[in-house]
Amino acid sequence: MEFYGREEEIKTLNRIRKQSHDTATFTVMIGRRRVGKTALVTRALQDEGKVIYLFVKRTSEALLCDEFRVKIEELLGKMFWGQVTKLKDLFEYLFLRAEQENFSVIIDEFQDFEYVNPSFCSELQYLWDMHHQRAKINLVVCGSIYSMMVRMFESYKEPLFGRMTNRIHLRPFSIKTIKEILANHNPYYTAEDLLCLFAISGGVPLYISLLMDTGATSRDAMLDAVCSPGSRFLTEGRDMLIGEFGKTYSTYFGILQLIANGMTSQKEIDSIVGKNCGPYLQTLETEYSLIRRNLPIGSKPGTRNIKWQLNDNFLLFWFRFIFPNASFIETGKMNLLRESIESGYSQFCGLMLERYFRQKILEETEATTVGSWWDRKGENEIDLVAISSIKKWIRIAEIKLNRDKIDMTVLREKVSAMRKTLPRYPVELLALSMDEI
Repeated sequence: MEFYGREEEIKTLNRIRKQSHDTATFTVMIGRRRVGKTALVTRALQDEGKVIYLFVKRTSEALLCDEFRVKIEELLGKMFWGQVTKLKDLFEYLFLRAEQENFSVIIDEFQDFEYVNPSFCSELQYLWDMHHQRAKINLVVCGSIYSMMVRMFESYKEPLFGRMTNRIHLRPFSIKTIKEILANHNPYYTAEDLLCLFAISGGVPLYISLLMDTGATSRDAMLDAVCSPGSRFLTEGRDMLIGEFGKTYSTYFGILQLIANGMTSQKEIDSIVGKNCGPYLQTLETEYSLIRRNLPIGSKPGTRNIKWQLNDNFLLFWFRFIFPNASFIETGKMNLLRESIESGYSQFCGLMLERYFRQKILEETEATTVGSWWDRKGENEIDLVAISSIKKWIRIAEIKLNRDKIDMTVLREKVSAMRKTLPRYPVELLALSMDEI
């Protein structure tokens, strides 16, 4: 699949690269795995002089240094320091060379330095402070665990706090870009095709590419591709997460499966898992940024009326349909996996359509807050509430796959029940369905 979007990010990286000819730059790029961080940086810098790409593996420091040394020598020539077994020495060499010439260094999966050498961030801080005023280095570090990267660079207690000169949060493709890609591969796509691509990929470039490059451009073809023998989608959730969770992965996977299947309160989760899952939920939220607390729009601080929600569309799909049906995959009964997905797909699409319109209104309007609302008793729920504190408007929507099932009279009654929690802005009521996608 050809390269799409990222125009603003490319402009930003090019500007930073030019700046590094005069002064050292330290750019931090954060984004989930498979979102295209490496592809973006390499594309932006492909015609911009010398670029050293270093990928951090969870291995011994000496072995990692040896791998890095080979990469460095390919671009800068033989290192005059001989064998290097310490990251501190290797990066000191880079900073000293950068005092003589300008080049870029891209470090991928930066957060994994903590597994290689927990003191490296302190060592890098020292080297940066000693050399950045003279070095002409364009240092770009990428990380896929959002909370760890934020802690490493934005917590005042951490050694690299205040050293970052630029920050880029690379997100999945916008709905506009998803539509553009699908239209280029299937000019006659339907609303069902678009929603399926949004639901499975969540806008993550790699997942879109896996589908488009194999000609899976319609709803049925996409689901068939997911369920085909050897499909990367079948193992992707496990490949992404099992190494992060370690020995306790089964508990985390169980909790994520429950949330994906609608068990969104801690009380429900605790009762099924059989223990207090509070610490696990907190870790999934703060350490891995995989889930978030979903609160009713307009709720008061400290409310316990919380619903846990998976952040990532693909992982929601994977934990809802793939992980629970591992036995089908292991026994090669892919037809049964496909049937299982089909049986629950309509209900799943209702949830994804709500996500779709929340993202769409956030991307395409002046909305400053977008979410949903429900009362504590669970008797009233509103699918979408969008507020613009700038333009001072509120839009409230009922969302259904079938427009004929939307009852605006019922929606008005629900709005009356929650109106006192909202600002006194004009309210517009909307009916959103597959017809508006």
